[in-house]
Amino acid sequence: MSDNWSVKGNYFESCNCDLVCPCIFLEPPTEGFCEAQVGWTIDEGNLDGVDLSGRKVAAWLHAPCKGETGNLTDGGWSLALYVDDGASDEQFNAICELWSGNHGGHLAVIASLVGEVMSAEKAPITIEDSSEKKLLKIGDVGHEELVAVTGMDGGAVKVSNMPLAVAPPFDIQVFKSVKNTYTGNGKNFSQTGKVGLASPFAYGPN
Repeated sequence: MSDNWSVKGNYFESCNCDLVCPCIFLEPPTEGFCEAQVGWTIDEGNLDGVDLSGRKVAAWLHAPCKGETGNLTDGGWSLALYVDDGASDEQFNAICELWSGNHGGHLAVIASLVGEVMSAEKAPITIEDSSEKKLLKIGDVGHEELVAVTGMDGGAVKVSNMPLAVAPPFDIQVFKSVKNTYTGNGKNFSQTGKVGLASPFAYGPN
């Protein structure tokens, strides 16, 4: 395990939950399970001197959340991990190590909830990221488009201090999905009009 690493940038996701996602309040998902597609853009990052700046990471996951009171912290997630195909093998391996939780930090907290890694591979990843719109494409298997929910003052709608977060301690901006499809690993996931969440992230060993 190395303490010599950090990654920071912006992330967004959309799942099958209605607005606003109950998962972030440690409540059962809207449909009793959670399926989500997630994208991270690493603006600055490294692991033991391996520069990860500019790399893109994506994932699709299924969380079973069994029982009437089940939530995402029950674990047992199935997850497919993707790294953009511009990454060198060294960068790919470093990102897989970090996202697998091998070097601690909040990424290890997330990884501890994963019961099965369905796949980990390079793929063409497109991410377009603004305060009003988000776009994620993963090869020919994933496509996600989000639009911002507008607040009463015409600005962003944000949630603070939620008990479950992908990127604490940042507030998350609320979006709504225009399209969210995934067909990798034998899945046939398609949602629209569901919740989207976005924020900066800054992961490190502590």
